[in-house]
Amino acid sequence: MIVMGILNVTPDSFADGGRHNNLDAAVKRGLEMLSEGVDIVDIGGESTKPEVERVSEVEELARVIPVITELAKHGARMSIDTMRASTARAAIAAGAAIINDVSGGLADPEMLPTAGALGVPYIAMHWRGHSKDMNSRAVYDDVVKDVISELQERISAALDAGISKDHLIIDPGIGFAKDAHHNWEIIDSIEDFVAMGYPVLIGASRKRFLGGDNPDSREAATIELTKRLSTSGIWGVRVHSVKPHKEVLGA
Repeated sequence: MIVMGILNVTPDSFADGGRHNNLDAAVKRGLEMLSEGVDIVDIGGESTKPEVERVSEVEELARVIPVITELAKHGARMSIDTMRASTARAAIAAGAAIINDVSGGLADPEMLPTAGALGVPYIAMHWRGHSKDMNSRAVYDDVVKDVISELQERISAALDAGISKDHLIIDPGIGFAKDAHHNWEIIDSIEDFVAMGYPVLIGASRKRFLGGDNPDSREAATIELTKRLSTSGIWGVRVHSVKPHKEVLGA
């Protein structure tokens, strides 16, 4: 199981906003992750926490491209966490290898064709809308069946756009348009997502449903969840700290 390390080059991300919000700090953190054995560094320049406003394309590019360019010199395998096709294209050109799109291609109609044309792995997350109003969309008849059905729609759209089956990774979108009990129902039924036949990424790190008064206090619960998921057959976890997760996986 791979460990994807979160590197938010933002002032406002929910768990680590501002900690790595300049080139030097972001590169330093990326190099720390590499020393701890991270498999993929996931670099994002736009917070997707609930209620937050989007940043401009110009601002997003200014945040992430210099970091990707610098870490590429050190041989880092990187993903770009973006909903914009233009940012994805620039990031791949700068040295990123994977596109991690929390909207599953819904935020930008050019994203899926762009990913197909670039021929790189593409992570499609379950998504029902932008951060500003996603909480109001956490309404399901059966969250596991509904999320699987909506992910199947994104898989079909991705394949139709030219993304190859062996380049497609899925993410059920823990915390995105989901209440706490929805997140746990998905985790309790994670084998149903694995059975879809695509690598599954879980991004639950330090999220509110894990309990605790603040994001940092949820790290122990995040590590326990990684331990639990290690025998589930998923492809990877997306986490804020790297070393303790590699250790719990025996890597």
